[in-house]
Amino acid sequence: MKTREIRELSTKELLERLETEKENLVRLKLNHSISPLDNPMQIKVVRRNIARIATELRLREINGNKKFKKRKNWCSYQQQNG
Repeated sequence: MKTREIRELSTKELLERLETEKENLVRLKLNHSISPLDNPMQIKVVRRNIARIATELRLREINGNKKFKKRKNWCSYQQQNG
């Protein structure tokens, strides 16, 4: 799941997706402990998806559910203040 896709979802959908991903992670870890997965990188992908969703939820909490604004480029920041 890409960041762009996550930003387009509503907060309610993000919370539902977060719970689903967490359940999926538990299931993958359990299956991997019993017998090795064909693709153990799935665990890494799911963990990163959870982190992306949690980050977007936190950004919305901080910004008051406004759309995520792009941060200024560090180089332009240095030129202005430097």
